[in-house]
Amino acid sequence: MKKRIPASSGTGKTCSVYAIANELGLEVIEVNSSDFRNAEQINEKVGNAVKQRSLFASGKIILVDEIDGLSGHEDRGGIQAIAKLIEDSPYPIVLTATNPFENKFSSLRSKSFMMEFKPLDYMSIFHILKMICGKEKIRFEEDALKALSRRSGGDARSSINDLQALAQEKKELTKESLVELGERNKTERIMSALNKIFKTTDLKVAISAFENVEEDLNEQLLWIDENLPKEYTKPEELAKAYEMLSKADVFSRRIRRWQHYRFLVYINALITAGIASAKEEKYKKLVEYKPTGRILKIWWANQKLAKKKAIAQKIAERTHSSTKDVLKSTMPYLPYIFSNKNMARLVIDELELDKEEVEWIRKQARS
Repeated sequence: MKKRIPASSGTGKTCSVYAIANELGLEVIEVNSSDFRNAEQINEKVGNAVKQRSLFASGKIILVDEIDGLSGHEDRGGIQAIAKLIEDSPYPIVLTATNPFENKFSSLRSKSFMMEFKPLDYMSIFHILKMICGKEKIRFEEDALKALSRRSGGDARSSINDLQALAQEKKELTKESLVELGERNKTERIMSALNKIFKTTDLKVAISAFENVEEDLNEQLLWIDENLPKEYTKPEELAKAYEMLSKADVFSRRIRRWQHYRFLVYINALITAGIASAKEEKYKKLVEYKPTGRILKIWWANQKLAKKKAIAQKIAERTHSSTKDVLKSTMPYLPYIFSNKNMARLVIDELELDKEEVEWIRKQARS
């Protein structure tokens, strides 16, 4: 049976193939689409794998990973070559893709059985990380490990890599180290953005500064606010730059209050080209840009809000309500309900709350 498994990264596609092969005593021949670009190369790499007998097992599975990489004019005949190999191969061929519904894959879809791998929920990733910590003797704070699981966006591989980066030296995972990782991951992108704004007078360059930056608008404003006076040392230029930043903040407040999202384009122009235009020439001194301490406070606030939303979602599912309505009408009363032990137990059982969620509600009840 020929299988085609579409899903985002880190959901277990490749691992599943190896697990099945191990269980059935099969050898895995793995190739990546980046290894070939056209029909000739595909027939050479994948075709040879199809023709050769397995040396170490009774049979084999041929895994062609990440075929989304096949695109453009350089891949002439590539997809058709794979479709032909699927028809002729005596061995199972597994293809993985992030988006199998692109038009270019129509010939493959008709010859494949499609299997969806959904992003993992954070508790599944938490249990994976917890098992790794146990085997590797890594000490961890449970809240930190769960936060690391949440931030992966359903990508187990990403969370495992983050755990390795954090715990490799000290064999320990704490909330503080988790924040440090987040800042390290963001630093390169945000530094590049700030350089485009602070170190250029070309407005076309400056206005594109935040195109590939993941930080939300509030964090962008905080980064600029923290580092602007370090870069702009001429009082009149610093005043002009802060005027631009101030106007951007006004627009930001209007968006939050009235949902006027059309103002976003003005905000971006003000904090990029606007601030870049405040100086007559770029400053030649080297400045080490640093994040503000307020970003850490925002991060912790977001973590608390995530717990609140997770509980509200569970209530919404069982009451057939929207999460928004539950946050307004039900969540304020939940701490009072928990003041009664019997009622608290009923709620915990009904909603299947985990320890972290229960502790969050009890903290609200005590405050």
